[in-house]
Amino acid sequence: MSEVETERTRLRMFTLDDLDDLARIVADPGVMQYLGLEGKPMSRDETETALHSMINHWQRHGIGRWAVEHKSNQRLIGYSGLRWFEQGGVPELVYLIDRNYWGQGLATEIAHASLKFGFEVRKFEQVVAMTRHGNAASRHILEKKLRMRFSGEMMLFGIQVVGYYITQSQYVSDGNSQQSGTEHLSPSHRV
Repeated sequence: MSEVETERTRLRMFTLDDLDDLARIVADPGVMQYLGLEGKPMSRDETETALHSMINHWQRHGIGRWAVEHKSNQRLIGYSGLRWFEQGGVPELVYLIDRNYWGQGLATEIAHASLKFGFEVRKFEQVVAMTRHGNAASRHILEKKLRMRFSGEMMLFGIQVVGYYITQSQYVSDGNSQQSGTEHLSPSHRV
């Protein structure tokens, strides 16, 4: 598994000790508005099931969501990483940030770190991302900050979503690796 650091965050493996903080974050209706099947807050039991799934995903696929800690206070503020998108057979970029940390560029920072890991460490050829049509903030990050390409609208598990993608060559030619140079793989990086 791996750890990644950015200028302001540390992306590390989730542990069961993260349950209380993660449950607090995903209980916020604003955070969950565009996530999940219903766009609703998660209960503690649902969060615990999701946490186990995130931990196991790394073991099954060699990629997954990291717990994101803010370096200034070592507080869990969300997650970011790549999960295996079964329907497309490709890694999917995912991220979530506690509402108290919105508007600070942290989602872009951790998403860049996740792409960097996917392309530079795992050597993936392509990464996809999806969000609900109305999620303007996430669409802005995907389109403008990460330079992902719009791939179209689709129904996914009964939800209308918009899809994006970026290939290894687009990632390099767009300068994302240079632009996201504040991230580095920590000495404890293990794949």
